[in-house]
Parts: sequence; C-alpha cells; structure tokens
Amino acid sequence: MTHNTPPASSAPESSGGPDGAAGLVERMQIEITTATAERTEGHMPVRGNTQPYGLLHGGASVVLAETLGSMAAALHAGPDRVAVGVDVNATHHRAARSGRVHGVATPISRGRSVACYEIAIADDEGRRVCTARLTCALRDRAPGG
Repeated sequence: MTHNTPPASSAPESSGGPDGAAGLVERMQIEITTATAERTEGHMPVRGNTQPYGLLHGGASVVLAETLGSMAAALHAGPDRVAVGVDVNATHHRAARSGRVHGVATPISRGRSVACYEIAIADDEGRRVCTARLTCALRDRAPGG
C-alpha cells in the first residue's frame, strides 16, 4: 500500500492537544494505510468502538469517515492550505460486531475552495457497513499557523 503521509501540519490530530491527552484518532486506534488526495484508506478495530449492545457505534464509523476524508482533502488542498469539515453524513447499512472495519475515501469533487469525498466502510468480509460523505472547505493557512 502507498504511504504518502501528509505534512504534520495537515494530518489529523493524533497526539492530542497541549495537555498531552490522546487525540481521537489514537484513542479509536485508527490506522492510515494509504494517504493520497485520490484515495485515502485506513482501518480501526470494532472492539473498543462499540455501543452498549456490542455493535460498532455509528459515531465511530463517522469518526473513521471524517478522518479519512479530511486527510484526503488536506492533501488535495496542499501544505499552505487547510481543510475544514463543514458537512458530514452517513448511512449505516449493517452491524459489525468484531474484527476491523476498513474505510476508503475517494473524491466526488475537488475544487479550489471545496472538496467532497465519499467514504465507504466495510467489515473484514468486504460487506458494506457504512457509506459517508464529507464536504470540506479549503482555506488559506493563517500566517504563522
């Protein structure tokens, strides 16, 4: 797999804020396996990301989707720009109870000011668990930021 990771300034938070608390990506054990503007892939375990009935939490699927889509949009935007999520939606198709879920973000449209990605999330058997769409506004990076 391709490992074209974005510059640290455009990558999703992984080590948390100034207080050293773990970031959401780290807490949910999300691993990025491919990172390009054309295709960003990653996975996370179901275990630890479940709701009270032992099923993958729908919000966990959305976190995986937004992580992958935001990273792809940041790579599209380039090092002098930032991608800021403005809309995310998800349709949950089936439950996942164990193993890992795997997400793939591919562009729907990529412009100068907006990028939109579809994120398909499947279980270990390749069955679609969730389909999400993320729209990011692309903005110039603030001076010094």
